[in-house]
Amino acid sequence: MCVASSAAAFSGTVLYCGRQRHPEHGLIHVVGYQNTVANLADGPNAMFLHLPTRRLAPEQFVPVGRDGDVLRRMVDAVTASEAEPDGIDWMGAEAEPIVRVFEHDVYTVLLADDPTLIPTALHRVPWKRRPRIEPELLAFYAEHFPDHAVALCCFDNADARRAKPLLVRYSPNDPDRLTVPALDSHTGGAPDLDAVVPVDHWVLFSSDEAGDGWGTAVEYPRRMRHTLRGLLPDRVMGRYYGDGGQALVNGDFGIGHRELLAGQLDRIERRRP
Repeated sequence: MCVASSAAAFSGTVLYCGRQRHPEHGLIHVVGYQNTVANLADGPNAMFLHLPTRRLAPEQFVPVGRDGDVLRRMVDAVTASEAEPDGIDWMGAEAEPIVRVFEHDVYTVLLADDPTLIPTALHRVPWKRRPRIEPELLAFYAEHFPDHAVALCCFDNADARRAKPLLVRYSPNDPDRLTVPALDSHTGGAPDLDAVVPVDHWVLFSSDEAGDGWGTAVEYPRRMRHTLRGLLPDRVMGRYYGDGGQALVNGDFGIGHRELLAGQLDRIERRRP
């Protein structure tokens, strides 16, 4: 899973979305993303992430510091109780748009309200991470995700091998639908929404409204920073997609908050824009 600006291979993806009422930020979703990437391009590469929020700021990217295993801890928590997937459903006045450029872990990140503006800011990316972006890819995001913020995470070959998980908090467009970006295109072109693509994903969800008996408890180090721990779930639910060479029609993963609280993981949907 991932949309790349040039040829790349991705595997072992972990996707997480949690819903919580934060004492400082209010009702937010927190998305986590991590995978293993092999850059097949001759030069720099980048991956696109689209998030269902009107705007993102650099400070909403949460550094994990020395706790780079936070998503793996969630996977470990649900592995023993993970059920076989038994079906998947289908569903089909603001400030001027700008592009923010900043450093986060091994990435130079471009945050765009309008993805077609990304080329105007690429000169601010260090040359060793500066990718070539096909116009059709930017046009795809502008057309299909007009109400989303788009993050372009630029990296070079050395960076890809030591990247920590991305963790982002945001105010969602729809607080009651939890979504993780899972569109697939590894060639540099726009994703084919009719394509059937192989999957190798852990998909995890949480809610601070869940009771003590819900899901599986996650263990974290006692030394973890308080600001990071405050954005992580006590308990998670999830499942793995990819057994036996499984393939699904291209799209994101999502579930309604009510269905999540009821533990109805069979209601996880594969959604196209």
